[in-house]
This record gives sequence, structure tokens and C-alpha cells, in this order.
Amino acid sequence: MQKLTKYLSVVALVLVLFSQDVNAQRIKVRNLPSYDLAPYHFGFILGMNEMLFSYRTIPGFQNVTYNSLQTPDLYSDSAHLFGIEHKPTLGFTIGIVSNLRLGEYADLRFVPSLSFGERDIIYKIKTNFDGVQSDIIVNKKLQSTFVEFPLHLKYKGNRLNNMRPYWLAGAKYSIDLASDSKKKREENNNIYIALNKNDIYGELGAGLDFYTTFFKFGIELKMSYGLTDVLKREGNIYTEGVDRFSSKLFLLSFTFE
Repeated sequence: MQKLTKYLSVVALVLVLFSQDVNAQRIKVRNLPSYDLAPYHFGFILGMNEMLFSYRTIPGFQNVTYNSLQTPDLYSDSAHLFGIEHKPTLGFTIGIVSNLRLGEYADLRFVPSLSFGERDIIYKIKTNFDGVQSDIIVNKKLQSTFVEFPLHLKYKGNRLNNMRPYWLAGAKYSIDLASDSKKKREENNNIYIALNKNDIYGELGAGLDFYTTFFKFGIELKMSYGLTDVLKREGNIYTEGVDRFSSKLFLLSFTFE
């Protein structure tokens, strides 16, 4: 299990424990008692993300033979692809919160954000050069810088003293500013994996708002699932064995409003 997935599990457990313990809380003085009555408010988020892929290979992809023109960076006469894995790393997200009050329990939120992250795609390949076969592993790094435009419906539970749980559902349009790698592709015959710039995500999340003396602080867990195939097919061993490549993103964020 990846590091961020563990963090997310801990946050989810904390949310459950808070919800089970609300009846045992004492009545406290409420901070910002009229905060949720304002028609709109603004803020910002800081978060830690984990970018992943959800992919599906073509049936029988291990039986496809690729020639030297399709594997210029392997220096082989032919090659076979035997497996694909991906390894996410932690990144970070910053954004601006715009919140519109729809009612006592519902808000509409627009949170334009900038997310930075990196993903590794690991290929297991068998090469053939002058009759000599070798098993190799090729690691391709994909760096992404997303400009994101998410729109969420926020459903709020009852306020519990200075704490209030909430749930999110919505969609997001994103632009990957680092997706165009054509400039690098000619260097040393190295093949860079290119992704489509534009993507659409469905999003679900949950969180807790804490009302302090001067502002509202929130902890939020959100999952984003890409709805399109983002891999560019370029006729090489790294793209032709894949039927679908979709992005996923887990975000643990802190809001200040």
C-alpha cells in the first residue's frame, strides 16, 4: 500500500471516530456562529496528492513482436512486452476556494487548483539482439502539472459545537501543462510517453470543518477518477500494448476559509 493511501485510511478512521463520539461531547462556546449564513466566502487549500493510473492491456499483448523501429531506445532487433506496472509518488496541490451558499445544508464550491506530481510506468520487456535474449526493466517517468477546475456540491451535516462534517460530489476539468514531450523525443532515440493535455474527472470526497476563533479550518479527503483515455498512441512498444490508460488522483488537503 502506498504512503498516501495509508494517510487516507487514517483520516477516514478519524472521521468515523469523530462521528461516533459526537453524543459524548460537551456543549462548548461556538466560534464564528454566523459564518455559515454568509452568502459566499473565499479561502485557499494546501494539499498532498498521489497520482496513479488505471489501465487495461490489450488481450494477448505478450505475443506481439516489436521491431527495432518501434524500440529505438532498446538497441535490439526485436522485443516482446511482458508486463506493465506503475508506481506513484507524492506531489502537492495549491488552490483557491470559492464557496456559494445554497441552503442550510448545501454549498456550491469552485476550487481552481494547481497540482504537481510524478508517476513511473515500469515495463518488463524481453529483447533479442543478434540471437541473444535478455530480460530488462524500463522505467518511464511522467511528470504532470495540472491546472484544475473542479466544481463540487458540498452537503453539510449538523454542526457539532465547533466541528461540522461534510461530503462532496462533483466533476473536474484539468489541463496537463507537462504533457507535450515532442521536444525531447528526438534526443538519443529516447522515447517519452506522451499524455493528452485535457481530461475530465468524476470526484467524491469527505471532510471535517473546524471553526476556530478567526477562520474555518478543514481537513478533506478526495478521490478523482479520470473518465477518458489519456495515452497517446505512437506506434511503439510502450503504447501499443495498452487498451486504455486513465488517471486517478487521491488528495489529502487542508482548507483555510
